[in-house]
Amino acid sequence: MPALLRRRFMLFLAAILLAPAAHAAERGPLVLAAASLQESLTAAADAWAAKGHVRPILSFAGSSALARQIIAGAPADLFLSADEPWMDAAEKAGRIEAGTRTTLLGNRLVLIGPASGTLRLAPARGFPLAHALGGGRLAVANPDAVPAGKYAKAALTALGVWNGVAGKLAPAENVRAAMALVERGAAPLGIVYATDAKASKRVRVVGVFPASSHPPIRYPVAQLKTSRHPDAAAFRAFLVSKAGRAIFARYGFSAP
Repeated sequence: MPALLRRRFMLFLAAILLAPAAHAAERGPLVLAAASLQESLTAAADAWAAKGHVRPILSFAGSSALARQIIAGAPADLFLSADEPWMDAAEKAGRIEAGTRTTLLGNRLVLIGPASGTLRLAPARGFPLAHALGGGRLAVANPDAVPAGKYAKAALTALGVWNGVAGKLAPAENVRAAMALVERGAAPLGIVYATDAKASKRVRVVGVFPASSHPPIRYPVAQLKTSRHPDAAAFRAFLVSKAGRAIFARYGFSAP
């Protein structure tokens, strides 16, 4: 996460979490969540509030950036990561409340292009991705840290085309920022989750990566040891319940 964004994120947390403890229940639990969960988790928070609870505060960013802030001691109530390794890192750092970690969701990895395009390109061994890019770049989340980017690199490597496109990447800080490059026409193609593509009217799916080409895409959720909000455990329980999972399913997420 760039230094400026990191400072803004910490100021955001401070403004919320350094408020008097007596007001904690008034503001709702703070949930740090992967950028790809924006629409679905917002809908889940709305459904929770409709039951008479205080609406949770949602903060979205790349899972890597969120995990690093959690490991550094940033206080929050729940963490939803777009992969297991960043949740593992937070757990190894002693930041996860024992017994609260659950694998919540699954997803698919897709190749996208602008909605106005007509290209169809099925990701397979040796598929002509570099040729399809022409002189443009491939929009991806940072492949060295962000889950969507790591899945993308794994898939392209498994299919034997990584070396041909590694020098043509347009890396972004999270998967939504990568999709925005395609939406704006700054990149002809990008790799995002299927749920991201479903959420945008300005991109279309060009092809779907074989599930066998990358590690399983799994979203774990856990309560943090810094959690002090009385509704945190109950909201987590709602997310993993049948009703909660049904909300995510409406936005294209699968069972893990």
